[in-house]
Amino acid sequence: MNKQERWVDVQGGRLRVCVQGPEGAPALVFSNSLGTTLEMWDAQAARFAQDFRVVRYDTRGHGASVVTPGPYTFELLGGDVVALLDALRIERAHFCGISMGGFTGLWLGVHQPQRLLSLAVCNSAAKIGTAEGWQARAALVREKGRDAMAELAASSPARWFTPAFCAAEPDVVLRAQSWIAGISPEGYAACCEALALADLRSQVGGIDVPTLIVAGSADPVTTVADSRFMQAAIAGARLAEVPASHLSNLEAPQAFDEALAQFLRG
Repeated sequence: MNKQERWVDVQGGRLRVCVQGPEGAPALVFSNSLGTTLEMWDAQAARFAQDFRVVRYDTRGHGASVVTPGPYTFELLGGDVVALLDALRIERAHFCGISMGGFTGLWLGVHQPQRLLSLAVCNSAAKIGTAEGWQARAALVREKGRDAMAELAASSPARWFTPAFCAAEPDVVLRAQSWIAGISPEGYAACCEALALADLRSQVGGIDVPTLIVAGSADPVTTVADSRFMQAAIAGARLAEVPASHLSNLEAPQAFDEALAQFLRG
């Protein structure tokens, strides 16, 4: 549906962006997880572009977007979204992010709420993992380069999907592995460093835009308890639990899409 790929200027380079759907419709921005590209949202874009102007982008350091030297911060990654909205002349948008993209959404909800119509935070948390863990991963990726990305691609299914899904849908799993294998080591490491510093636990209570939190019932990375913490902190936030691990939009697309669609209907 009138799908357009384009480039948007941001600090230090350009983002790869895909826009589809009616030009006059409300904007819905999708933000990818660490180690993936905008293609992770293919199914959601096809569905939601019927009613929304769907905007997807490769996060800085990922896919075909610019890879600037790290470390990154969420001020930088969130600023990229603001620059994207400005370039597309979108005053306010619905925003849906998963994992790292979900944290970008939280940052926007805290620091740029005037640009949001609503916020969907999926398989994410107000603090993801530990600073030590992310810094160690960043250092390993910088040291081993492409070999480290290949190792992460091999180990990622255990973090991203349930064993049953891996057995039932090997093609989806292989496609997801190809995304992380192709990510720039510097871009990946720099985003790990952003996650190492990221902690909005004391600030998410100030978010006052309509918020949906999506949790994967089997997610070992950002748990249901993490989602309940955010729901309790954010006034009026809804919580939808779907039968999936960490990349719930890929593992349980029907449940994911219905939760998002119901939320966007108000």
